[in-house]
Amino acid sequence: MHFSGPLVVFTALLTLVAFPAPIEADSTELYGDIENPGEFESLSLTRERQQHLCHREVPTVFFQTEKNSPVRGNGSTIFFHRIEICCAGYRRDAYSHDCVPDCSETSPDNCRNGFCRSPGNCECFEEFVRNEHGACIHTCPIACQNGRCYLNGTCICHRGFALDQDTRQFCRPQCSQACGTHEECAAPNQCDCSPGYRRTPDLGCQPVCAPDCGFGKCVAPNQCECFAGFIKRPNRNVCEAECYLNCENGFCESIYKCHCREGYRYDLNTTSCLPQCSDNCGQGNGVCLAPGVCRCFAGYEAHGSECRPKCERSCGKYGRCLSPEVCGCGQGQQHCLNGRCDDVGHCTCPAGETHTIDRCWKADHFGEQLYTSEKRKHFNGQLAYEFNALIGRLFNFN
Repeated sequence: MHFSGPLVVFTALLTLVAFPAPIEADSTELYGDIENPGEFESLSLTRERQQHLCHREVPTVFFQTEKNSPVRGNGSTIFFHRIEICCAGYRRDAYSHDCVPDCSETSPDNCRNGFCRSPGNCECFEEFVRNEHGACIHTCPIACQNGRCYLNGTCICHRGFALDQDTRQFCRPQCSQACGTHEECAAPNQCDCSPGYRRTPDLGCQPVCAPDCGFGKCVAPNQCECFAGFIKRPNRNVCEAECYLNCENGFCESIYKCHCREGYRYDLNTTSCLPQCSDNCGQGNGVCLAPGVCRCFAGYEAHGSECRPKCERSCGKYGRCLSPEVCGCGQGQQHCLNGRCDDVGHCTCPAGETHTIDRCWKADHFGEQLYTSEKRKHFNGQLAYEFNALIGRLFNFN
């Protein structure tokens, strides 16, 4: 049996790569530095920017963007990253990015047509009034909810509605019979559960707590009352056993056990519950941000629920994309970075370049790629792969 050029090339390259040159000292890298105020920023301005600003630790896995570049956090451990968030009762403004009061709990449209003075305190603009659900709506002479405006500014209600007794500026639906517990008159002679409550087959309208209370009872919308022996940790509404675990997206069943909610799995590094996605995201091609929601790493693209590698240059009719910009040629899937696969399963390179190890190179650039120990280790592994792809597989090496 006769083998041409590749075996000779491998012998020369093994001599070059397997005996590395002296390693330069690794440079020091800092991970997760918190940005300090600008050099010329006044202390009062800094304090104003930081008003209502809190911090939270989030698993660092959510910040990873490169497949082979895990992120190290600046939190209590390297598995957590400390980020700035708005404190409870405040939200991030889309334009100024400052933390501003949040009225979403008391106003269904978060105080649209008004000004949120403080958390939950919505003040309507002139010619607007808060209706029964807390939304700021037009008043006469522009409009009258469930009624009709007249030129003198009065509001006449439609049949089945009556003027609000407090403001007399909008009309409420009327029910001939009193509605039940936690119910309200939603339409003429139609009762429905009040906001924050849900109808059940046996107990009528019951409060909703999201997420669930754990070892407790939901006594009002998003208000949990814990069973005896269970507690709420700071800034958490769930009732759980006292424990040292973080147990985000779950609750502690005991001092050493975290019960994860549906769609999450326990992670030993963070002692918390991380979301679950399809295998192709969970096996390293992307980051699972929420149950079933996968963000692909750089060099990968979404195909349904999967993250598949993408090659900007087509691999040709006879190849397939194995990893970002790396085509696989022939039965042995010979690596072909920056090239294309021909009909006999070989990697063909652009003019002026030669296929060496796993990619197409310009001859004068090859030596530059062997300066670091990390790259030498990479190419040593690629040499073994390349040998097997071309001829090693013919011998059934195990």
